[in-house]
Amino acid sequence: MAKGFAETDSLCRDLVSQARKKIFKPVYLLMGEESFYPDMVCDAIIGNALEESERDFNQYIFYGADVTAETVMTTARRYPMFAQRQLVVVKEAQMMKSLEELAVYCARPLESTVLVICMHGASADKRKSLYKSVSKIGAVVESGAIRDYEIARWISSFYSGKGLQIAPDAAALLGEYAGTDLSKIAVETEKLLKNLPEGTVKVEASDIEKNVGISRQYSIFELTRELSFRNASRALKIAAYIGASPKFAMPMAVSALFTHFYRILKYEALLTGSPRPGNDQKARVLGVNPYFFSEYDRAVANYPLKKCMAVIALLKDFDYKGKGGEAGEAAPDELLVELVTRILN
Repeated sequence: MAKGFAETDSLCRDLVSQARKKIFKPVYLLMGEESFYPDMVCDAIIGNALEESERDFNQYIFYGADVTAETVMTTARRYPMFAQRQLVVVKEAQMMKSLEELAVYCARPLESTVLVICMHGASADKRKSLYKSVSKIGAVVESGAIRDYEIARWISSFYSGKGLQIAPDAAALLGEYAGTDLSKIAVETEKLLKNLPEGTVKVEASDIEKNVGISRQYSIFELTRELSFRNASRALKIAAYIGASPKFAMPMAVSALFTHFYRILKYEALLTGSPRPGNDQKARVLGVNPYFFSEYDRAVANYPLKKCMAVIALLKDFDYKGKGGEAGEAAPDELLVELVTRILN
C-alpha cells in the first residue's frame, strides 16, 4: 500500500474513534484501490454525524454519476435545520465529470457541514487543487491495494485490533480463502466471532475450517507445504482434490505456486550472501511469519537454484496452458496434477 497498511490502519481507526466522539473534519477525501478503509471511515461518519431524527433534513447522499459539483457545493453551503451539523456524502465520486471543481468549496468549507468524498478504485490527482485543499483543512485517506505477501500480516493486525490472536497457519488459511479482499476477510471474521466460544483469545486453523468453510487439508496453502517437503503422494492427492473443485481456476493456483517458489528463490539469494541470516533478515525477504521459517529451510534444500528456476519456468508454461493456450483436451484438475508431478520430478 502507498503508505503501508499499518499507517493507513492507524489513521482510519483514529478517524473512526473521533467520529464516535462526534469530532469531525469539515471535509474527508477517501480514496484508493482498496475500498475497505474508505468504506470503514465513511460508514463511521454516516453512523455518528447525525441523530436518527435529524437525518431527514440534514443528510444528503449523492452518487458521482448522477450529480454535479455545483449541486454538491450548493447543498454543502446550506445551514443545518434543527441540528448542529449537516452531512453531505458523495459516493463513487470518481464518476463525477466535474469532481475537481469541488476544490472551490473545499478551500472555504462551511463549519456546520461535513462533506465526505468517496472514490472507489481511484485516487484524486495530488498535483491538483482538490487534493491540496482537503489535505490542508480536512482528512485524506489513501488506501492502496494490499499485496498477497502482506495479507497474513494484515489479518494478524486486524485480529489484534479486535483483541484476538490468530495462529499463523490460520491467518494463511483465511488469506488463501479471501485473497486480498479485505472486506471479505472482515465479513468472514464477523461470522466467525459470532460462533467462537465465549472467552476465546486465540483463533486456530480449526476455527477457520469450521466457521469459514475451507479445508486446510485440501488447500493451496497445504499443497505448497507438501511441495516444500517433497511429500509426493500427499501433494498429488491435494492437487487432484483442488483441481476437481467447481471453483478451481488454474491461473490462481499457478499464481500461488509462483509466489511460493519466488520466495524460495529470494531466500536462496539471501543465504548465498549471508549463510546464517537472522530472523529479521528472513522475515524481510520471505514476508512470512517466523512460524514458517523451518518450512523454507527445507524447501531451499529440496529446490536448489537450478531446480527452483526450472520450476518457475514450468509455472510460466502452465500459466499459459491454464489460460487456454495449447492445453489440448486436458481438464483443469489434470493440468494441476501434471504440473505438480513435473515439479516433483
